[in-house]
Amino acid sequence: MSMKIVSLFSGAGGLDLGFEKAGFDIIWANEFDRKIWETFERNFPNTKLDRRSITDVSVEDIPDCDGIIGGPPCQSWSEAGAGRGINDKRGQLFYDYIRILETKQPKFFLVENVSGIISSRHKESFSRFLELFEGCGYDISWKLVNANDYNVPEDRERVIIIGVRKDLNKKFVFPEPQEHKPNLKDAIGDLPEATPALEKNKTNGELTIKNHEYMIGGFSPIYMSRNRVRTWEQPSFTIQAGGRQAPIHPKAPLMRKVGKDKQIFAPGHEDKYRRLSVRECARIQTFPDSYIFYYNEIADGYKMIGNAVPVNLAFALATEIKKQLKEAK
Repeated sequence: MSMKIVSLFSGAGGLDLGFEKAGFDIIWANEFDRKIWETFERNFPNTKLDRRSITDVSVEDIPDCDGIIGGPPCQSWSEAGAGRGINDKRGQLFYDYIRILETKQPKFFLVENVSGIISSRHKESFSRFLELFEGCGYDISWKLVNANDYNVPEDRERVIIIGVRKDLNKKFVFPEPQEHKPNLKDAIGDLPEATPALEKNKTNGELTIKNHEYMIGGFSPIYMSRNRVRTWEQPSFTIQAGGRQAPIHPKAPLMRKVGKDKQIFAPGHEDKYRRLSVRECARIQTFPDSYIFYYNEIADGYKMIGNAVPVNLAFALATEIKKQLKEAK
């Protein structure tokens, strides 16, 4: 019997796919963003997707399960964003997670969030969340992990909180970092050249390699304030939720520093500088090519992928959870 999972704030399903690959069964998911629904439902045809805001979902509407997974919206805690934390309505969605966890009482839960949630300005809120999770009856483990340590070709630091129900007498131990650290060549080295987006960054629609298209348009002064190119032998920069912020393809030379917070493209090589395609970003986030993203505006493709948990990171954590819960019996 596979363990049943309820997925909250599911997004495009990176966390869900990692758990599915590890042998868990995603029986119910919740996602409020209408631009994601088609992508999730087509890739998880056997999972019931509840499309309401989580604040409107009654605990009675959610099936019993062995585990709850999900990352409440992270913009409130992001160092790049306004960082309003618990004062932001999105930050308060953490409490909906706790409300559901407290009643459903699964064997375990997993929460993923940005590293900003443990910054000094949010320290108090973070400690409070850990207390509330513990108060629901769970032994809590948390860690700042880099996805590159878990077979993801990307530097991506995220906070993972995992709780195991106290009656199981098992405090989760995070898996050791893996020795092999994949790079950009491993991830996207075999892909042919991508197609530029249509005017106004609309999708090209059907492409031979699905989603292999990139955002066109200028680069902001903030973008040009630092180097955005990693070499083939390095892991990618963090894939962000905005297409305008997508890293540059590694075929381009590193950018040149010409002043404080000012870089330029290497003279004579300007034609080599393009953003990574939606599919390249998906590969870096370890989604398989069979996982198709559906959108009209190319920005929505980047957003879904940038907000996702890398599939291989989710798989490594799910595999370890499964193993340790077996030992707890």
